[in-house]
Amino acid sequence: METSKVLKDMASELTKSMKPESIPLISAETSSEFVNKRVSKDQEKPVLKKNSKSALILKAGYTKEKRMFEVTMMAVFACLQLSLLLIVGSHFQKENIGAFILSIVFGALLADFGSGFVHWAADTWGSVDIPVIGQAFIRPFREHHVDPIAMTKHDIVETNGDNCMIANLILAPTLIRCFLYGDDWILENFNFLVFTATLAVYVCLTNQIHKWSHVVSKLPRAVKVLQDLHVILPRHHHHIHHISPHETYFCITGGWLNYPLEKIKFFQTLEIIIEACTGFKPRNDDQKWLKG
Repeated sequence: METSKVLKDMASELTKSMKPESIPLISAETSSEFVNKRVSKDQEKPVLKKNSKSALILKAGYTKEKRMFEVTMMAVFACLQLSLLLIVGSHFQKENIGAFILSIVFGALLADFGSGFVHWAADTWGSVDIPVIGQAFIRPFREHHVDPIAMTKHDIVETNGDNCMIANLILAPTLIRCFLYGDDWILENFNFLVFTATLAVYVCLTNQIHKWSHVVSKLPRAVKVLQDLHVILPRHHHHIHHISPHETYFCITGGWLNYPLEKIKFFQTLEIIIEACTGFKPRNDDQKWLKG
């Protein structure tokens, strides 16, 4: 099957099943090679499709207790991040600008890898029936696959609360060391502090960036520019992941590491090892929800 025909069929299915103003079509320019490799003549065409029944069940799992937890995590993050930025700003020395920039780059790259690893783990393993973490953390990933545009309706708290919790786990130990060991330790480990601050910011914003990748209309111009420059996750890039069965391109902060990780089959290799050791099949629970 020729790539152009496959892409036309996919575009047709996408237009029927999703709101065009909310979910853009997969870009032929960026994904034709990927699609050509993954779609054979006798294989069903991959499409993005909403399962309304599953979507309603999963949406109902968002509780008042979960929202209070998210609000708390966001408030804590604001305090911790501001504290670290003030420390970094007050100890900045312009002669270290090269190391400063490298620290920012490595912080952003680690955030991208971390987003991919967490995304892969939650998409591929576990179920919403697992006590505590199932409803709190795995449920949103299942909801996102059965209804990809649902997250575009989430407010700032529901979008970013969980990521703030992860960022807090990064920030708290670093700030404790700053207050315990003082200026000498801060100056000695300044590049690490810049790295940590960058990592925490990107971790906090990852799901917001992910949300923007599913929205076309009413996006701030600055966000569109950052997407076009690939400073944050571009829309067409992320939609490669939403080709069923959602088994690749997991990194959602900037998406910079998706291609190299796909080339070395990083996540596929982990899945083979885990299945061989445990007998658990990848994305088994995810597929159940997609089928309704």
